[in-house]
Amino acid sequence: MEGNTSDNLLATVESRVDNVVYRAGFAPSRPAARQLVGHGHMMVNGRSTNIPSFGMRPGDVVEVKTQSRDMTMIQEGVEQTKGRAIPEWMRMDAVNLKIEVVALPVREQIDTAVQEQLIVEFYSR
Repeated sequence: MEGNTSDNLLATVESRVDNVVYRAGFAPSRPAARQLVGHGHMMVNGRSTNIPSFGMRPGDVVEVKTQSRDMTMIQEGVEQTKGRAIPEWMRMDAVNLKIEVVALPVREQIDTAVQEQLIVEFYSR
């Protein structure tokens, strides 16, 4: 990828399908979102996926499978996050439990407190 390595690293990690599910509020935590995806409760662009590290691109849509919409974890997650702001790089359809990735996130849109340059320096040895 062209551009700043640390920014690319954060954008790649932030745009994984399990993180998108967490940011949308379908799961209360990232491990729970990873489990939801791993157990096949999510669809990406109308196709079932069970790979939590699947990389999302602009225009991709993640939705909860029809048979999974009544799950307690998903219902509670949606209720708890009704007042929480969705990142501006995503568009939420709360009625149909869908989220669309509008653009890849940039560093200013990522609120994770991490010094990504230290990670890049460590792995570039």
